[in-house]
This record gives sequence, C-alpha cells and structure tokens, in this order.
Amino acid sequence: MSVLRIDRQGPRHVLTLARPEKMNALSADLVEALIAALDEAEGQGAKVIVLQGEGKNFSAGFDFGDWQTQSEGDLLLRFVRIETLLQRLAASPCLTVALAHGRNFGAGVDVFGACKWRVSAPDATFRMPGLKFGLVLGTRRFASLVGAERARAVLEQAATFNAEDALRDGFASRLAPPADWTRIGDEALETASTLTDDSRVQLYAALSQETPDTDLARLVRSASAPGLKDRVAAYLQAR
Repeated sequence: MSVLRIDRQGPRHVLTLARPEKMNALSADLVEALIAALDEAEGQGAKVIVLQGEGKNFSAGFDFGDWQTQSEGDLLLRFVRIETLLQRLAASPCLTVALAHGRNFGAGVDVFGACKWRVSAPDATFRMPGLKFGLVLGTRRFASLVGAERARAVLEQAATFNAEDALRDGFASRLAPPADWTRIGDEALETASTLTDDSRVQLYAALSQETPDTDLARLVRSASAPGLKDRVAAYLQAR
C-alpha cells in the first residue's frame, strides 16, 4: 500500500499523506515519496502543489516506530532528508498549499510551515517538541513566520498551540473547515495562474528568506552531538 496518494489534476497536484493508522507520521519511505512527488510535479510544470493528510490529522511528525533498530547515523540521515524536504517545499516554484487538521507534531508541523499557503482547520493543534531531544529543525523558518520572541516562547516550552493561535501569530494563513478545502484549492490554482510561470518563480525567489546551508548546518550539529539515541529515549519516556 502506498504511503502517499498523488492526484494529478493537470497543473495542480494533490499529495495526500496516507498513513492514517500512524497519524501520517513521516517514515523514511513517506519522506522520499514526498520529495519524488515534488520533483515530478515541478518537472511536469505544475503550478500548485497541495499537501493534506488522510484520517484524523495532517501529520504526527517523525516516525519513531523503529528508531531503536537504527544507528545514530541512520537517524541523522533521516533528519537530513526531512530538512531536504522542507527546503524543497520552501523553495518550490509552485504555489504550495498545506491543509492541516487534527493534532500535529514536530516535523509534520514543519512541513505545514514550509508551504506558502498554510490553511488550518479550526480543530487543528500544533506542537514542536524537537528541542526536547536537542534537534534544531525548522526553527529559523518558524521564527520568520511568527517572530523571534513568540518562537522562543513556544519552542522553549514545546507548547501546544491551537488554530486560533496559529492564525494570530501568522503561522497559519487562514482558518477553514475541510468542507472548504476544495474551493481553496481552486482559488490557489487561479492565483498561481495570474502570473506567468517565470514571473511567479521570480516573485518567490525575491521574497524568499531561506538560508538552506545554514539551516542544514544547524540541524546536523544538533543531531550529530553524541548521545542522540539516549536523548530520544528520554524524550519518548517523558512524553
């Protein structure tokens, strides 16, 4: 069974995380499938890429299901590939749209935050506990959306925040129930088609605040510190 469903609707590709039994946690296979789907969509000239989750939420973040059988190097590579996914989303020439509902955690929240349109259902909640085990992932991007002071307050406590908080802080672009998501996808395609592809690419590049090398270096430094598995074990035991 595929971990990612791809609905190709001409210039719009809808990517549905399809691990509802695992709350759409980001397994290595799912991360690679998402990166490949982005490559395909961009290669086929898509204007809009929509990400959503099957089941009761968007994504529960990093899949810790088999972490004990993996070496620290294996875990580091998995985190690097997630950072690669985040950077690909943030730098995509397509209008990326994330649709989040339910309870969302960690790297799943980072995926949401890397998209240009970030639509939250009123019931959605978000939590980023990575610093509990010393991981710096998506931190700079989160701060660029909500401001450094707000980011510090949220991340120091690994605090859960709701949809209204996300909208107020600028992390979510808008609130909308799932019943409205098809209409929002149509609106995204209309918006993306307003400019030529080249003009849209130039606009996104001009507005970008991405620092890919710095972000990757910070992630690698944090994840490669000795004792990663011990830190993960302590986090999982305490949560």
